[in-house]
Amino acid sequence: METDTITAISTPMGEGAIAIVRLSGPEAVAISANLFQGKNLNEVDSHTMHYGKIIDPETKEMAEEVMVSVMRAPKTFTREDIVEINCHGGLVSVNRLLEIVLASGARLAEPGEFTKRAFMNGRIDLSQAEAVMDLIRAKTDRAMNVALKQMDGRLSRLIQDLRQKLLETLAHVEVNIDYPEYDDVEEMSHDMMEQKTKEVHEEVTRILDTARQGKILREGLGTAIIGRPNVGKSSLMNALVHENKAIVTEVPGTTRDVIEEYVNVRGVPLRLIDTAGIRETEDIVERIGVERSRQVLKEADLILFVLNYGEELTDEDEQLLEAISDMNVITIVNKMDLEQKLDIDRVKQLAGDHPVVTTALIREEGIDQLENAISDTFFEGDLDAGDMTYVSNVRHVQLLKQAKESLEDAQNGMAMGVPLDVVQIDVTRTWEILGEIVGDTVNESLIDQLFSQFCLGK
Repeated sequence: METDTITAISTPMGEGAIAIVRLSGPEAVAISANLFQGKNLNEVDSHTMHYGKIIDPETKEMAEEVMVSVMRAPKTFTREDIVEINCHGGLVSVNRLLEIVLASGARLAEPGEFTKRAFMNGRIDLSQAEAVMDLIRAKTDRAMNVALKQMDGRLSRLIQDLRQKLLETLAHVEVNIDYPEYDDVEEMSHDMMEQKTKEVHEEVTRILDTARQGKILREGLGTAIIGRPNVGKSSLMNALVHENKAIVTEVPGTTRDVIEEYVNVRGVPLRLIDTAGIRETEDIVERIGVERSRQVLKEADLILFVLNYGEELTDEDEQLLEAISDMNVITIVNKMDLEQKLDIDRVKQLAGDHPVVTTALIREEGIDQLENAISDTFFEGDLDAGDMTYVSNVRHVQLLKQAKESLEDAQNGMAMGVPLDVVQIDVTRTWEILGEIVGDTVNESLIDQLFSQFCLGK
């Protein structure tokens, strides 16, 4: 258990109205009190805020005009004494304040160390700690709500309930092993093991079924906008983003590189990628952009394939539609305001079961239909289920898959008549795997690795 006092800037760097330097540890209040001119912070009530000045111990001059919050253990995020010094925003002021605090005995916090201390001190479990970073990185309201529910312990409680079921079953089997003379206990133990492993397996499977949607909410859909030059790809990106992020001209090949932007579509975060038009070209710069476009195409979760209503379908278009037919594709027929030259029936035939949406982006027509098609493709109306526990963290998904496999090994063993004390090994392994999700059975090196991904002041 850490016993020193840590500090870090807890607000984004740059100009702003307020910046915060946070301290946590046994000397947090004492260090702050020695620097603060105003009320005696050693004597103030917990969870109170006080106006005053920070005095530089070296120059004895005022360094900053501040508001200081004092929060005493254990009713704090880290379950240690916490002080937050609110100063004027700006690189010079906040860095100067941090230097003074460091010179007075605090240590610069490591990335994620405040949250790590909350975990180590039993304030939150590991899945809740990871949800803190998910909350910070959330791109939409729905992604934020998923993170908030995980931070509140919804996933933790579910996992602990499953572990408790397995633990009760294992305890029952131990009774059977210790008292083999009771035949009815053996039969009851077998039935209970079979029932409980089935229940836990069904629940783990249900949670894993949300993983695809959870991953989308957490990381966003990698969405590639593709098509021949000058069909309206950049116009589509600008329409979805509601900004002129991409240059739009009548000159084919204007987009030479991959442009990325996050956009919220019906609560689904899209990592929108506007690619260079895919065509054969002698222009070396454009050719590099085309190659990057092809690479993006391979890695995309969703493809928005744009066609021009005023141009005939080319062999290249048909080949591209066939090449992406087994992916998540929405075909967009743009420029519906032009004279028709495109064979839409042929486009629908090539698109197969994938949606085809018509737009006139210059008139801002068809965007709502496109957004509905994107949402329906991935969520089919399930997203608003408020009681759902979405699993989105890659580490959690992998552990749940391992737990499911271990339960299946136990069920197969029972079906083959394997003795319960052998089956018990797989069930115990499942209990341990589920424990890794909440941090009960996780090793210290993994904890260090997880928290190192956090920002410095968190």
